[in-house]
Amino acid sequence: MKRSLALIAAGVLAAFSFASQAEPQQLNRGETGQLRPAGTVSVSGASSLDDLQDKLAEKAHQEGATGYVINGASGENKMFGTATIYK
Repeated sequence: MKRSLALIAAGVLAAFSFASQAEPQQLNRGETGQLRPAGTVSVSGASSLDDLQDKLAEKAHQEGATGYVINGASGENKMFGTATIYK
């Protein structure tokens, strides 16, 4: 009985641990709801728009953001962009 209770408790703690490390979501400006802006992040050197989005998501995650809105992207061979992060 004690062993099964310990396993259940460990499972619940693991689930909370994974939830707190979730990647931030890319949001539209109208989807920010109750979230508050917490700064901006920028990246450069991306090879494509998908790569740029991935790098911005990673930076937002490092900053502890819940979500982010991409403000702009530009470049030809190497792309750069900025995003506002929300917590």
